[in-house]
Formats: sequence, C-alpha cells, structure tokens
Amino acid sequence: MSKDVAALRRVGFLTLNEFTMMALTSAIEVMRMANHLLEEDYYQWSILSVDGRPVSSSSGLTPREATDYESAGHLDIVFVCGGTNVTQYVDRRVHALLRQMSRDGIMLGGLCTGAYALVQSGLMDGYDCTIHWENMAGLREQYSQVNFMEELFVIDRDRVTCSGGIAPLDLMLAIVRARFGKTLVAEISNQFILDRVRDSDDRQYIPLAARIGPNHVALQKVAELMEANLEEPLSAVELARMGGLSVRQIQRIFHETLGTTPTRYYLRLRLQKARALLTQSSMSITQIAIACGFQSVCHFSKSYRTLYGRSPRIERQRVLAAEAHAGAAHGGATVYKA
Repeated sequence: MSKDVAALRRVGFLTLNEFTMMALTSAIEVMRMANHLLEEDYYQWSILSVDGRPVSSSSGLTPREATDYESAGHLDIVFVCGGTNVTQYVDRRVHALLRQMSRDGIMLGGLCTGAYALVQSGLMDGYDCTIHWENMAGLREQYSQVNFMEELFVIDRDRVTCSGGIAPLDLMLAIVRARFGKTLVAEISNQFILDRVRDSDDRQYIPLAARIGPNHVALQKVAELMEANLEEPLSAVELARMGGLSVRQIQRIFHETLGTTPTRYYLRLRLQKARALLTQSSMSITQIAIACGFQSVCHFSKSYRTLYGRSPRIERQRVLAAEAHAGAAHGGATVYKA
C-alpha cells in the first residue's frame, strides 16, 4: 500500500560500518533547518545501529551516540546508510532487522549504497530503486526483479531510495515540500546557499566513463563537446572535426557502445536541461526552447513530449499545481513562522 511521505516526521538512520557521512548529514541538516525555520521540533531523528553502539563512517568520524531499533521508539521511516565496502557489512543480522522493520509496517529507505541492504534482503523486489552509480551496473545484472533507475532518488510506495553524495539533501527537501510547500523549501535552500533544488525525475550524473569503460576516449570527447554546446548545438560535421573522427566513425561508436545515434544522444542532453529549467526556473517556454538549442517551440514541445510523455506546458502546470496544492493544504503560501 502506498504511503504518504508528507506524513513522515520520525526518521531513523541505520548506520552500517564505513557509511558515508556526507549522505547522512545532508539528510539530517534539512530537517534541522526546517525545525529552525518552523520554530518547533517537527522533525525528529535517531541514529541506529544493529547492536546499538556507534559505528565509524568511511571518514573515520563516529557519531557520539546510537541506539538499537527496540530502544528507538516509534519511527515512520528508517534509512539504511551505506558507504564504502557495503557488501562486507550486510549480514544476517542486518537482513533480520530490516525484515522485522518491514513486518512492523515501517517505511524503508536507503542512502548512498544503503539500498544494497534492502535489495539483498529481498525487500526491493518489484520496486523501483536507485543507488549510487558505482554499484548500479553490477546490481542490475544480479537482481533482475528490482527495477533500478538512474534518478537521484526514487519514492515507490513504502520504499524510498537515494543515490549518494548530497542527493539525500534533495530527497529530504522533497519530503519537506510535500508537507509544507515550496516556501519553506526555498528558505532552507537560501540558508544552504543552494541555487537549485533537484527532484525525483532528475538523474544522478553517471560519468560516461563509468558507463562505457576506459577504452572509449574518442566517444568521451564527443560527448563532452555535446554537453558544452547545448544552447547552440554542433552539427555532425563539426563534432567529427573537433573530435578528430569522421561522421561515420562517430555514428558507429555511438551505436556499438551506447545503442543509440549521436543525434538522439545529443537531443536527450538538451531535453534534460530543458526539464531542469521548466521545473526549477521562471523562464518562459520560449526562452527555455532557445536556451536548449531549439529553433521553434513546436519542435521543442514535440521532442519533449516524446521523451517525457507530456508537453512542456503540462510539465510547468504540474509544478505550479503541486505548489498551489501544498500551499492550500497548509494554510497559504507562508508555511513557517517569521
């Protein structure tokens, strides 16, 4: 049964040995700042470990205190916090604890490589899931019953998974927005000097080298040229000349390595940028089309609909409607105390 992330208040972080401190603190800091701006302890969190004793992060830093699951009190969600060498630390005790939490009806999540514990425990079967890009390729091969996605974070019913780095910050901002609306999120972002909040449809940046391996230097160079020239796209001839290849060679490399054409790959890059501008800026659709290298709004709209299943106008309306709904649900636009 689907659960509402807007209802989440009491959050547990199950830390595994060598967990990534950045992922943990990014998530906690959003809740801390939300409480500060709300002037109340709305969000509460606990650091957990399997045996209730603090464990060390990959940086060597160790939380001052931790507790076990039985002593933590009521929790709405528990995030497994993984990191370096996560496969070494997911054992029978971790499996048993996570399955107990699932039986207790607690929403489960994973930060960084923490999703690995959920996957290996069989708790992600039939779910959409994301994990840090370094671990994704291998897990896709091994666990076909899980739908691995390249998004920064994925919320699928009672499972919430998130890639590493500072992506947990974006996830927690989405959870805060679901409860309190855009205004509070904007204030938190200002406090963190964060100029753009990413959402669940944003993909984590997976280096092309990680996708294709180190033996495709020519392909990497062409892809980098594309990324650097989105507003004024380069022609196939220009890409070939600047990349030191022929047009035919580029076409063959893209087909054999990525299973697509250079044109389609380039178009997707431009549309990904367009989506970020649609959802995170006040630029008009015409301005966005120009900024992403489209000669006409009609061509832009058709291409966007083909990739995302909806027009740019509908995309923008969805964002505005979600913001209006959140504001109405919580008594207007101002959702925190001055």
